Amino acid sequence: MTSADVTVLGAGPYGLAAGAHLRQIKGLDLRIFGEPMEFWKSHMPEGMLLRSPWAASHISDPATALTMDAYRDDLGAPIPTPIPLDRFVEYGLWFQRQAVPDIDRRKIARVEKSDDGFLVTLADGGQFRSRRIVVAAGIGSFARRPKEFEGLPSELVTHVSDQSDVRRFAGKRVAVIGAGQSALESAALIHEAGGDVEVIVRAPNVHWLGWRARLQKLGPIAKLLYSPFDIGPAGVSRIVAVPDAVKYFPRSVQDAFRKRALRPAGARWLVERFKSIPIARGRSVQSAQIAGERLHVRLDDGSSREVDHVLLGTGYRVDVTRYPFLAPELSRSVAQVNGFPTLTAGFESSVPGLHFLGAPSAWNFGPLMFFVCGTDFAARRLARHLAIPLSRNGSKHHADSR
Repeated sequence: MTSADVTVLGAGPYGLAAGAHLRQIKGLDLRIFGEPMEFWKSHMPEGMLLRSPWAASHISDPATALTMDAYRDDLGAPIPTPIPLDRFVEYGLWFQRQAVPDIDRRKIARVEKSDDGFLVTLADGGQFRSRRIVVAAGIGSFARRPKEFEGLPSELVTHVSDQSDVRRFAGKRVAVIGAGQSALESAALIHEAGGDVEVIVRAPNVHWLGWRARLQKLGPIAKLLYSPFDIGPAGVSRIVAVPDAVKYFPRSVQDAFRKRALRPAGARWLVERFKSIPIARGRSVQSAQIAGERLHVRLDDGSSREVDHVLLGTGYRVDVTRYPFLAPELSRSVAQVNGFPTLTAGFESSVPGLHFLGAPSAWNFGPLMFFVCGTDFAARRLARHLAIPLSRNGSKHHADSR
């Protein structure tokens, strides 16, 4: 049976960044699995624009040479801002071809613990052993679906991550649930595609981002309050941009940072596109029942809607036990808090050799790990902790990652 020192699972921004950095470690037997940028290609609405600014959209490589700026120069054409989804996907694929060209696109069926590390089983039946596993599998498995919609068919209810083509809703009445960027932008795209859409939000108002742009007029003061990544409100933005700084705050304060930075909100450039879209504020869904070929949705104020489809823009809830490729006994053995694994400085979980990047690492490293800009901190820190020196007799010894 073949073996590897480190296996990276996932080929989105975090998997690609990890692969780019780990490939620089001499003597490391590395394998990377995944379909490059798959979640971004197939599970985000076509026509979407990135909420993150240009400075927060670079995937990390060791030399900082494969940035959005480098891609634009190589493309020989301007890239508008906000960055269109399709352009970002193309950037990710361009990054992959240059930084990690040897990705294995086969699917991973199962990862389980073994005496010398982990046993990895591929969907085609092949197997190999790996001393370490780096999970960079994104948030697709964490889609949050409220219990009111459990058991309903996908013809009537889907999550925003379930499809990319909003044109399927042309001529249909659609209720979008949620007040975050994915919900609001999906509603705008459905409206522009010819759908009759209404947004239903629990909060009394939709929170529109944009204070940073207004404060730009203050010059240096704005830079003191906001990081270039523009994650979180004034002050908090600066703190969460430095993951090593977050850990020095009390746990309750860290949790407050995460909630403030990740609270549902929409980019201000969506406001103009919402002029003709009704929003039911301060309302929640009490029940949803099939009514012929439609769905009868009742709200907490007693009103109801007959719709052709409900689109759930209800976000994601991290829970590493929901990764389908991790054997249940393995994922359950990972020490967790509210679904987040507790990690060491090297992104290693309580299971020796099992590492998590991206959103699952936010409990220890803060909300930056939910965004592309977090790839630089995560990939550099991981590579530093997984450097493998060669002994005089040629055998490999793992550096202490704790």
